[in-house]
Formats: sequence, C-alpha cells, structure tokens
Amino acid sequence: MFVVILMAAAEAMSPVGTLLGAFFTLLLYGIVPLSIVLYLMATPARRRARRAAELMAASAQPDGRGHASGDAVAPERKEA
Repeated sequence: MFVVILMAAAEAMSPVGTLLGAFFTLLLYGIVPLSIVLYLMATPARRRARRAAELMAASAQPDGRGHASGDAVAPERKEA
C-alpha cells in the first residue's frame, strides 16, 4: 500500500498527471486488490462462524421436529 500511495502521489504531482488519474491509480492498484485479499483471508473465519451458528441451531432443536424438548406443562401433584 505504501508503494501505491507513492504512485498516486507521483501521479497527482506530475506536470502531466491529474488528480483523477491519482484517484484511479489508488483505487485500481491498491484498494481493489487489497479488498480481494482481505476477503479471501477472512474466508476460514466466516466458515467457522457459519458452522458454529449451525451447531447452535441444531442444539436448540435436538429432535429435529422443531418442538421444544421435554414437557412444557408441569405434571400434576397429588395431595397427601
């Protein structure tokens, strides 16, 4: 990124360069490739988070029928 910033600065300060050219230099040589690299590097973390969310959802409904496990109503007590 340091080199890309220097390239953009050289483009902006050059007698034949423009600020628009410096902007596109920064965008196309720096920001877009960096965003792609960061996206690819974050893939394992996203995959782990998705699997953890799936495990949490699966543990909330252990029987797979979508109902809460156990009795929702307490059993009736007999009086002695």
